[in-house]
Amino acid sequence: MAATASDATPLGRLQRGLEQLYRIDPTVAVEDFVVDGEARDRMGLLRAPREQLLLREEDGELSIGLFVDAAVIDNLVRHDPSEALDDRNFSAFVLAVEGVSHFVYTVFCAGAERPISALELELQAEVDKYITCLLVGGGARPHSERLRRRLFEDFSFEPDLDDAERHRYRVANDNAQRYSASLERRFVGAGRTVDMLGELRRFYRMSLVGKLDFIRQAA
Repeated sequence: MAATASDATPLGRLQRGLEQLYRIDPTVAVEDFVVDGEARDRMGLLRAPREQLLLREEDGELSIGLFVDAAVIDNLVRHDPSEALDDRNFSAFVLAVEGVSHFVYTVFCAGAERPISALELELQAEVDKYITCLLVGGGARPHSERLRRRLFEDFSFEPDLDDAERHRYRVANDNAQRYSASLERRFVGAGRTVDMLGELRRFYRMSLVGKLDFIRQAA
């Protein structure tokens, strides 16, 4: 029997939430793939951000690991976002959402034997951050407007990104900002949460080209 996400840990709760949101059958538990700082350091990576998906494909087999800074997990244990999402835990929450989003989407696409790009991972993670925070916060339009500003405008890129990485993050951010504004206009303001979730599930299963084209039409 496949291991499934545990609701006992912050990362496990996020995995279960994303799987339920997108109606994905549970397969493996993210906790079984978490890599600590020492293990990541031994890999000799060029960058060491606070959240990092680690992938290696060899002889047709995909190896996956997820690093999330221990301080992020500790923060979410002390300040449970399900009780209140505020300045104490917002940054930690969205960083954890990003990591678990990368993990869940990679496993989903691997199960469908579908290739994915780094841009596709980043775009889906940006959308996941918006919708997860929106639903945790109650889903009202004023909250959506503040959330979009905080996620897509009031931020800065890490200084050690190279030009290609910076461009990828910028494209993902810009498209997620346009799509979230479209969701807000078409669904959030009208209280059409069920319709919005239906669209998001279809969006999740589109290719990168399909997602970008859909955003252009919806915006």
